[in-house]
Amino acid sequence: MIAEASASDAAAVVALWRACGLTRPWNDPDADFALALATATSTVLVARDGTDAIGSVMVGFDGHRGWIYYLAVAPERRRSGLGRALMAAAQAWLAARGVPKVQLMVREGNATALGFYEALGLERQPIVVFGRFLGGDEVR
Repeated sequence: MIAEASASDAAAVVALWRACGLTRPWNDPDADFALALATATSTVLVARDGTDAIGSVMVGFDGHRGWIYYLAVAPERRRSGLGRALMAAAQAWLAARGVPKVQLMVREGNATALGFYEALGLERQPIVVFGRFLGGDEVR
C-alpha cells in the first residue's frame, strides 16, 4: 500500500533513504522530509509492509514542473515492481494537481538509476543544471 506520509514516518523514511545511499552531507534529509510535509505542493509517499516503510518517494510541484526526489526501495525489496509503483503513485499525485510534466535529477555515474528511469519511459533532457547553496543572509 502506498499512501502519504505523516510526521511520525520521518525516522523510518529517512533511515530508508540512508540505507539506499540517497543522502548527502550537504542536505539534511530530516529537514527535507519535514519541509515536504509542511506545504500543500509537496509530500512524501510511503510504501508499507505492515508497519514497515519499504519504499518512499518525495514529490513536489514548483508551479511549473513536478519534481521527484528520494525514490527509495529497501534493498531486499528491489526488483519487485515497487519502484515502478512508487513512480506511478508520484506521477498520479502530480497529475491530480494538473502538473504538465515531471522531472528528476540523477547523479552522474548512477547507471542503475539511469536504466530504471529509462525503462519507465523517462527521457534525458537537453539541459544543464546549475546550482548554488544559499545560507543565512549571504550566498556561499
